[in-house]
Amino acid sequence: MEKADRYAAAAKEIAAVLKGERNLTARMATVSNILHHAFEHFFWTGFYVVDPDKPDELIIGPYQGTLGCLRVPFSKGVCGAAATSGETQIVDDVQAFPGHIACDARSASEIVVPVRDAAGRLIAVFDVDSDRKAMFTVTDKNGLEAILSAAFSD
Repeated sequence: MEKADRYAAAAKEIAAVLKGERNLTARMATVSNILHHAFEHFFWTGFYVVDPDKPDELIIGPYQGTLGCLRVPFSKGVCGAAATSGETQIVDDVQAFPGHIACDARSASEIVVPVRDAAGRLIAVFDVDSDRKAMFTVTDKNGLEAILSAAFSD
């Protein structure tokens, strides 16, 4: 199955499972689980949530994969860059990214998508790591942005 088709199938599954569910943690856990298992190259898949006590810091949220970093300041790493810029970040080689935070040394490439609520406020970032370089493209960006917008902006 082509990557775009996998995203379309995952989007349908996520929408069906989340129908009527309002709890943010349950929604995040469902999204990370379904997406993690839809793509073989998703090594770490999950959310870093804006910490309400430290609004310039992200704290680990629901995820699938190996142990993640517990906290990520907005000033560091790919997650911080996505949170600060409000733009999806695609990094082909995380070792070449200035300020990269190595939560797992096997991580080689990464995509991070800002997640906003219905009012447009940043509530989290969705982070996907691969243990292979250059695994994320505009197809991933478009697929993830569409799924996350549908799951969290209603």
